[in-house]
Amino acid sequence: MSAVKNCRIAALQMVSGPRVADNLRAASQLVDEAVAQGAQLVVLPEYFPIIGAADADRVRAREDFGLGPVQDWLAATAQRHGLWIFAGSIPLTASVAEKMRNSSLVYNPDGECVARYDKIHLFGFRKGDEAYDEAAFIEAGAQPVAVDTPFGRIALSICYDLRFPELYRALAPVDLILVPAAFTETTGRAHWEILLRARAIENQCYLLAVGQGGRHENGRLTHGNSMIIDPWGEILDRKAKGPGVVIADLDHDRIADTRASLPALAHRIL
Repeated sequence: MSAVKNCRIAALQMVSGPRVADNLRAASQLVDEAVAQGAQLVVLPEYFPIIGAADADRVRAREDFGLGPVQDWLAATAQRHGLWIFAGSIPLTASVAEKMRNSSLVYNPDGECVARYDKIHLFGFRKGDEAYDEAAFIEAGAQPVAVDTPFGRIALSICYDLRFPELYRALAPVDLILVPAAFTETTGRAHWEILLRARAIENQCYLLAVGQGGRHENGRLTHGNSMIIDPWGEILDRKAKGPGVVIADLDHDRIADTRASLPALAHRIL
């Protein structure tokens, strides 16, 4: 599919809690707000339906692919508004009974799920009293995914994937990179913005990063700082903390001009 249309894109920053119904209501309000501002494509953060007191809460909330209240809500919301919805991530059934897949789903304006990406890189971190081990409860995906839309080719990724530029190189060239996340405040404060801008600059495309952003009911603090970045690395809009909409226009002339003036993608050797 050729990239022929410019598009207004929106990141819907959330501070999700342990109750799926409450999170879907909060997401609905943000979708309404984005649509009122002209959004044609919206992106939700990682784990937008649930961040509970423990990792096991997410495992218990998993759905079979193609069946479940979260997926029903996504399909109905996309169809009702006639827009593209990228569900940052939801917990889906894994092949191992005690684990889940951390999956990003794509819905077109007809409410059809047209793509699925399972998070490949699993986060591990330990510093002082702060520790995370996603491999303990997530089954990793294996296949990079990009999806063709009327607005161009879009690369899917989730959170920790951001630290692995080879993932995006494998999918290049694309018009837009998506990075839904629940970045920790510790790592986000140090690395989030610089990594995001680097991925946009080196791939000469737009990048939309949408985070969980604030203090959750379980006490966890996520970094937020959702932003949209253009192919030159300029931040077009951002939100530091709290729920809200980050919005900007994806302009194909901007992509073409950047690649024409500095043809780095054409100069690739490896």
